Amino acid sequence: MKTLFIGGIKSGKSRLAEAYILQQAVSKPYYLATNEVFDDEMRTRVEIHQQRRRDAFITIEEPVKLLAALQQCRGPVLVECVSMWLNNQLYYQIPEKEILQELEAVLQLSCDLVLVHNEVGLSVVSDNRLARQFVDLSGKAAQLMGQHCEQVFFCSAGLTMKMK
Repeated sequence: MKTLFIGGIKSGKSRLAEAYILQQAVSKPYYLATNEVFDDEMRTRVEIHQQRRRDAFITIEEPVKLLAALQQCRGPVLVECVSMWLNNQLYYQIPEKEILQELEAVLQLSCDLVLVHNEVGLSVVSDNRLARQFVDLSGKAAQLMGQHCEQVFFCSAGLTMKMK
């Protein structure tokens, strides 16, 4: 089954997705971390996530090759997060068509996936070209995931609202 947790930054989506997959899984789930650490502030964020999940997950860190990493997993996987993976793809100048094709292939995998994604389309249109490119790509990715996931939860204020 494919499940999407989508919401704003600090909406609680990561914590809610972690609790969800732990409740659903019959074996120890994987936690595929897509973040790259470039500064102390990001390192602190990562450490908070690591402390919260402790040894409840088998952690894999892969910022770019999402499909290849997921193909190695032999159980349910929490992908934290698709937004950071998209960011990394843009950083490494991967063409949008290739990014969306890889995401489509990920969504075709037979394993159980819980995907975490930032909702970035509820804000103003940025005056920065790269930011607009990210928002547009993020929106396309969200629509693709929404189409393929059997369940979609919108997260805000630490709560979920089932959309699908």
